[in-house]
Amino acid sequence: MKRLLNIIDATKELNILRSLETYRKPFKIVGTYRLIDDGVRPEATVIIKTDNSETHEASTGVGPVDALANVLKKSLSSIFPVIQGIKLVDYSARVHDAKSGTSAKVEVAIVFTDGTTIWSVTEIAENINMASFLALVDGFEYAVLSKNINE
Repeated sequence: MKRLLNIIDATKELNILRSLETYRKPFKIVGTYRLIDDGVRPEATVIIKTDNSETHEASTGVGPVDALANVLKKSLSSIFPVIQGIKLVDYSARVHDAKSGTSAKVEVAIVFTDGTTIWSVTEIAENINMASFLALVDGFEYAVLSKNINE
C-alpha cells in the first residue's frame, strides 16, 4: 500500500549523526532557555552561538511552547535564513508512568515541514517545557542540516 506521506524520523537520524566523531552541531544553545509565563502572554529568551556569531533574543507566544518556538525561530533565522520557511504542523505530548502524577516524564513529539519535506522529532523530559524545547531545537537543527546537504 502506498503511503500518502513520507515523514522522516529526524530524531533517529540526528542520534546517528551525533554518534559520529566528525559531527559538529550547526549551533549551540548557551545555557538553556528562560521562560516567564504569566498565564496570559508567555515570554521566552535564548542565547544561540555558532562559530561566527552569538545571538540573544526574546519572543512571546500564545502559550509557553509557542513562545519557545518563536524565540528559537527568531534567533536562528538571523543566522540560518532557511528557518524562516519552517512550520510546525503538529504537536503532541504523552505522559509516561502516569502513576508518578505530576512528576511523570513527558514525551513530546513535533512534526515540522519546509513545504516540501516533513520530519518529526521526539524528546522525553520530566518537564513538558524542557521536552518541548529540546524537540524544537532538534527540529530546527535537522532543518539546518538538511538544507546544507541539499545545497
